Amino acid sequence: MVDDGTKKTLASIPLLKTKAGPRDKVEWVSRLKEEYHALIKYVEMNKAQDNDWFRLESNKEGTRWFGKCWYMQDMLKYQFDVEFDIPVTYPATAPEIALPELDGKTAKMYRGGRICLTDHFKPLWARNVPKFGIAHAMALGLGPWLAVEVPDLISRGVVVYKEGSSEASGSS
Repeated sequence: MVDDGTKKTLASIPLLKTKAGPRDKVEWVSRLKEEYHALIKYVEMNKAQDNDWFRLESNKEGTRWFGKCWYMQDMLKYQFDVEFDIPVTYPATAPEIALPELDGKTAKMYRGGRICLTDHFKPLWARNVPKFGIAHAMALGLGPWLAVEVPDLISRGVVVYKEGSSEASGSS
C-alpha cells in the first residue's frame, strides 16, 4: 500500500515517545524537544536529497506553527503560507494544516484553508499515537497533498506563478 520512497522517508524521521500535549505543562516541554529533533532530522534529510520544500517555526509555547511551503513545477516555485495550531488533545488528535491563500480553491480543503487529511492521513496518525509528530504530518500529510493538488490547481489556472517572485497566487 505504501511505496518504497515513503517507507524510506518515514524510517528516517525519528519516532516520538512522550505522550503529552499543550495542557501537560512539564511533559509538553519534553514533547516539544522531540518534535524539534524530528523536524530537524527530516529537514536535513530533505536538504541532502535536494528536496527542501518547507520552513516552519512556532510561537514560544509551541502551540502555534507557521511558515512557508512550496511546490516546484516546470522550474517555477509556487510558494504558500502554511499554519496550524496544536490541538489541546494532541498527540491523540493530528494538527489541521492550513494553506490560507488556497481557501475555497479545491474541494479537498475545509473552511479556513485547512487541507483534507481525513481519509488517508488521520487513520494512519491514530494508529501511531504518540509516535507521530509534526514532521510526520508534514511528510505524510502536507507533502502528498501538495503533490496531488497543486499541479491540478496550476493546470486549471486557479494558481498562477507571479513573475519576478518566488511565490504563487490564487487567481480570483
